[in-house]
Amino acid sequence: MRNSSSRRVGFTLVELLVVIAIIGVLVGLLLPAVQAAREAARRMSCSNNFKQIGLGLHNYHSAYKQLPMNAGGTKFTPGNSGDKDNRYWLSWMVGVLPFVEQQALWEQIANPFVFDRNGALLPPAQQFAAMGPVPWHENYQPWLTQVPTYRCPSDPTQPAPARVAFTNYHASAGDAYFEQHHSGLNDDGTDRNHGVWGSEAAARWARGTFRNRHVTKFRDILDGLSNTIAAGEIAVDKREYEVKTAVYRDDTNLNRAPNYWERFQDPERPAYWAPTVNQNGDPGIDGSPNHGRGRRWTDARPQFSHVNMIRPPNSYTVVRGHGDFGYGAVASRHVGGAHILMADGAVIFITDSIESGNQNQVPYSNDDPTFGEGGSGQKSPYGLWGALGTKASNETIEEELNQ
Repeated sequence: MRNSSSRRVGFTLVELLVVIAIIGVLVGLLLPAVQAAREAARRMSCSNNFKQIGLGLHNYHSAYKQLPMNAGGTKFTPGNSGDKDNRYWLSWMVGVLPFVEQQALWEQIANPFVFDRNGALLPPAQQFAAMGPVPWHENYQPWLTQVPTYRCPSDPTQPAPARVAFTNYHASAGDAYFEQHHSGLNDDGTDRNHGVWGSEAAARWARGTFRNRHVTKFRDILDGLSNTIAAGEIAVDKREYEVKTAVYRDDTNLNRAPNYWERFQDPERPAYWAPTVNQNGDPGIDGSPNHGRGRRWTDARPQFSHVNMIRPPNSYTVVRGHGDFGYGAVASRHVGGAHILMADGAVIFITDSIESGNQNQVPYSNDDPTFGEGGSGQKSPYGLWGALGTKASNETIEEELNQ
């Protein structure tokens, strides 16, 4: 007779399947929570990067009594190919480097540089002058250097080898865009000095904290540092023709209502441009490999360095042509909104649903007869969002933005 105590004890097939099913359910429940926790950590890290940039701007202002210039550097010399000067096209992020713990990189840029991108010694005729070449130069190692503080950890897009490094943070140009690429000054620093293109005339569109080729001081921000956006987060173009990253070029007429270009979005996938849109021309999507948003941290031209408070967050960017004037939306890889940096150094997460006024209102431009010499003080037509972008329009912000 067999002893019952010696029988082998084990799981039946049904019990094993039940255990596997329970584990599967638990993983299904926990995995989204883990992913959400990771994204929350990345979003906090992004906010900390922006705070460090904000502190850098304040320390820069303490040192020089002004904010770093967007579109600064060295003037254009006739006959120069772009190796010996940068034609006043360096972004504000170059100037702030020493104040975000990047002194070593700044020293390389501020002094003559004698090596190519591979570290080989260049002949004297090809060596780079102090402050570097044009910001799209791809044989100048400092431009290819990625500054970790300038990247959002939620954005995985990385540059190809030997490409200018990326950034996720752009300067605020407010709620107007006309002539905000040169801002009235030529590449050699002389005044464009004809009609609306001169420096004095173009000042009416300089409604944001930063104005290309001109300096801003805290005293110029009459609406208050805590009521004015200094910079905004953007998502780097990953070359998939996303609406919020791929730049739409329209050389026919930029003087339209901001919602005009919604008709070119894919109705089935509104986060992308329609497949019928020309993807390499004007008008159409700029299909060049390195012309998307965020793909040159060094370049001060609007599509590479500006955000505007015209379209709501995670909308599209429209320019008249490559490197020309236009306006770009704040955007991010976070869910539901993006970070902005206020002029007082505060970092706030703004949702896509922020009140953006009348999207049928054409932005202030040269063709607007009501936008005269006193235009910089006019109220923004783009609601709370536009009011946050203007620095001297006497607009009161009553909402608690960080609540």
